[in-house]
Amino acid sequence: GAGAVKIEAGAAGKVFKIEASVGQAVKKGDPVIIIEAMKMEIPQVAPQDGTVASIDVAVGAACEAGSVLATLN
Repeated sequence: GAGAVKIEAGAAGKVFKIEASVGQAVKKGDPVIIIEAMKMEIPQVAPQDGTVASIDVAVGAACEAGSVLATLN
């Protein structure tokens, strides 16, 4: 929605695990999506406190650096 905070992939890779669900409250620094890049699991974390508004990827999906993985309100 309007003013939604985007969580973007920090690197190209694939979605390894989804740690949060839509409607879940998260704190700044909480892992929301874990991507696997260069054989490493890299948590993509909430940049601020909020509520998960959308999860825009599925486990196993490829992602590009900068692609939106999830949004917070």
